[in-house]
Amino acid sequence: MTTAQVKPTISPEVLNQIDIRVGTIEAVSDVVNSEKLVALRVNFGDHKRTVVAGMKRERSNPREIEGKQALFVVNLPPHKMAGIVSEGMLFDIGYPDGITPVLAVPESRVPDGPEQAETGEHVPMFVHEV
Repeated sequence: MTTAQVKPTISPEVLNQIDIRVGTIEAVSDVVNSEKLVALRVNFGDHKRTVVAGMKRERSNPREIEGKQALFVVNLPPHKMAGIVSEGMLFDIGYPDGITPVLAVPESRVPDGPEQAETGEHVPMFVHEV
């Protein structure tokens, strides 16, 4: 495995602009006419969103992640992909390094929707294979 290069340094202010939330993936559905995309229905506690993710080729059964919590960026502008509006971005780890991606998940189950800690605060999350 060749590890992807570390990206350029960003300031804590830029990092704090990214709104990362925990959500539970309630449903995974196929995106018709797409070889890569699935639509995730995600519960963020006070609201639900559709997030389109390119994981169809990465998993033999993308629905295996239903019921799992994961980390999502929720303050990106809505973006239409294959006719479906995506309202966020799923965090997964591994693709740039050439390994099968895994979800970035909270260390233990937490309520849906909490925002990440500000830079410098303790962030009780780590990456764990699901």
